[in-house]
Amino acid sequence: MPPDHQRVSTLTDRTYVEGVYSIVNPQLAQTRTNKPYLKCMIRDASGEITARAWSFEEAQFEAINQCGFVFLRGSTQAYQGQVQLIIEQIEAREVTAEEMLALLPSTNKDIAEMFGRVTELLRSMQHPAMRALAEQYLSDERLMEDLRRAPAAMSVHHAWIGGLLEHTHQLMELADRMLPLYPSLNRDLVLFSLFAHDIGKTVELSWEQGFNYTTEGQLIGHVVRGAIWLQIKAAASARATNEKLPGETLRVLQHIMVSHHGQLEFGAAKLPATPEAMFVAMLDNLDAKTQASVTAAKREFAGGGDWSDKVWALETKIYRPDPLV
Repeated sequence: MPPDHQRVSTLTDRTYVEGVYSIVNPQLAQTRTNKPYLKCMIRDASGEITARAWSFEEAQFEAINQCGFVFLRGSTQAYQGQVQLIIEQIEAREVTAEEMLALLPSTNKDIAEMFGRVTELLRSMQHPAMRALAEQYLSDERLMEDLRRAPAAMSVHHAWIGGLLEHTHQLMELADRMLPLYPSLNRDLVLFSLFAHDIGKTVELSWEQGFNYTTEGQLIGHVVRGAIWLQIKAAASARATNEKLPGETLRVLQHIMVSHHGQLEFGAAKLPATPEAMFVAMLDNLDAKTQASVTAAKREFAGGGDWSDKVWALETKIYRPDPLV
């Protein structure tokens, strides 16, 4: 990345911008006069900014959408209290691995420390068959490496390298602190389900060329893939250790997996129907929406207006200032 690369977080009104950036959620739209234009988010490791290219050739769209990175020229302008980027020139651009580190946001937390704590919590489960099942996942080196690196989403929450691990770790820490308040909940079921509920995102999403959905993600999705993997890992664990999950445990774990989105319209295959499934779904929603609102507020950056753009996943704009600071 050139030393004069303009970090997105430093962009202010009336700033000329030229360089290579990651493009997020590009969409073709039409003006009131039926002319095509491009709307998207432009991102680097420091943050993202809303962007529009009012003069845009539709023939460019496929290349830009497939590549994930673009070279652009343009200028920023204030619009409804926000700074946005008006793109004058844009083209798809291949980037090196070194450049990619500067263009994709990454967790600011210690990945080794988070993974160590996730492992510690899994190994604190009481039932030997549950611990054996967890070891089937932990011993899968490729899967665990992907867990450390994958984002948790394209754009809604924890959309950065290491975001999936950060989300998983946060949920397991929250549960470990909250479960004593609900002594009738089964701790093993909750902790394992929080560990495994999104692990299918390691194949649902790609991050080598910017964040995108894979063919696996488009055709199967992380919810179904997670339930399939659970069946396979449980069978492998029983064969390897002779520790078979008792009774309806596997079915209950799969139910938590397929119901963790909470509502059918949000992607759940079933509504949560056990106390543990309800707890997992609500906790997942809590962390996802809280992080989405924190990300939208961008309190670590000065300026940018009192209100964020509308966050569609939250169905509202976010008021940014902390009134006590």
